[in-house]
Amino acid sequence: MSDVTLFETRDGIAHFVFNRPQARNALTFEMYEHLREACVQADADRSIRALLIYGAGDKAFASGTDIAEFRALQSAQDAVDYEIKIERVLSTLEKCRVPTIAAIAGACTGGGAAIAACCDLRLAASSARFGFPIARTLGNCLSVPNYGRLAAIMGAARVTDLLFTARLIDAEEARIFGLVGEIVAPEALSVRADELARTVASHAPLTLRATKEALLRLRPPMEMGEDLVVMCYRSADFQEGMEAFLAKRPPRWRGE
Repeated sequence: MSDVTLFETRDGIAHFVFNRPQARNALTFEMYEHLREACVQADADRSIRALLIYGAGDKAFASGTDIAEFRALQSAQDAVDYEIKIERVLSTLEKCRVPTIAAIAGACTGGGAAIAACCDLRLAASSARFGFPIARTLGNCLSVPNYGRLAAIMGAARVTDLLFTARLIDAEEARIFGLVGEIVAPEALSVRADELARTVASHAPLTLRATKEALLRLRPPMEMGEDLVVMCYRSADFQEGMEAFLAKRPPRWRGE
């Protein structure tokens, strides 16, 4: 792994860090792939009993996919391949053998929020902000599996609320929505996250693994929703969203 992510294991707890604080931990393909590799390593190493994921600095857990990665999408197949690539990472995280914990400070948006939703437990600093503001920023969409994950956590009505209003919710509302299990002061996040990781790591591994797998089996299998991905990612609106984002101006949506 390179310096855009960090990975180490201490006392049976694997620590994975998104390490681009200067870019609010915006996610490159390399960072997504490093997360997948960390999950594979946690699956293979029986000394690892829990995986703790967090972002460097106090501004963001992860603020979504880096806009430069989107600009590389030149065709309908590129758009579908992008979502397939991200889904490969998210499903690996979701199915990871060990308990996974997201320790969230600052912005947890877009791809960062999708990653957090795949974790078994989510702990937030009071500074955390959550959301998928794509309806007012880029004009793209989530994959169907991601809509399904969010609906399983907080219900379809709240997913609709979050996506339609494109607002960011604070830590307390995220707790009410079920996105967060516990809120702590920002300065206490690291210590509490380590404590929570040690607690789950001390419990019967097969019980935890069976619980994870049973909950996954309760969810119906979902298609990628390629038609929806192509509709959004190949639209004039998506191109306008990217240009407006980079120019720091409001996008002019046309529905085309």
